[in-house]
Amino acid sequence: MTLQNPIRILIVDDHPVVRQGLAAMINRESDMVVVAQVCNGREAVAAFSQYQPDVTLMDLRMPEMDGVTAITTICNEFENPRIIVLTTYDGDEDIYSGLKAGAKGYLLKDAEPDELLAAIRVVNVGQKYIPPSVGAKLAERIGILQLSSRELDVIRLMATGKSNQEIGAVLQISEGTVKYHVNNILSKLGVSDRTQAVITALRRGIVTLK
Repeated sequence: MTLQNPIRILIVDDHPVVRQGLAAMINRESDMVVVAQVCNGREAVAAFSQYQPDVTLMDLRMPEMDGVTAITTICNEFENPRIIVLTTYDGDEDIYSGLKAGAKGYLLKDAEPDELLAAIRVVNVGQKYIPPSVGAKLAERIGILQLSSRELDVIRLMATGKSNQEIGAVLQISEGTVKYHVNNILSKLGVSDRTQAVITALRRGIVTLK
């Protein structure tokens, strides 16, 4: 890339200070320019369509439409978009979801500026950028037994503090069936009680508290 043909970048983050800080840093580079800044996934899809950026920096958890949904939508509508997830979340489920949706890179917001700039340049030429620490978390995720869709429903309700009886009422299943799913969840997550299950699910990004 040159001054005449810089890497065109879209920034997607719901925190204005983060967006403006990233833009200021990127615009100081002679081979990069920020073409747009938006605050949620819905705006990201519209801005991507309008600007056709070379590289998009995408946060994961935002209002109206989250990052994974936005990445999925963009990847379904456009050929080979180059998207880097830039987030504070390093749970293995977050990493897996972002990369599975189509992201080409995954970086944490505490990364050094030089690493972010390097990631942008690497992804811009069609390569992937996954730091070793992220790769290790991803490998850990792949080797773990996955929760079924119904088990995910149950663990999400467990995280809100609902009892088996209350979960059964919400999901319209018997309390015995809820207990069966809870036991499977404990086994798959490798924990011995409900509290540990919820903590593990939150840490891994399987469940998020709104």
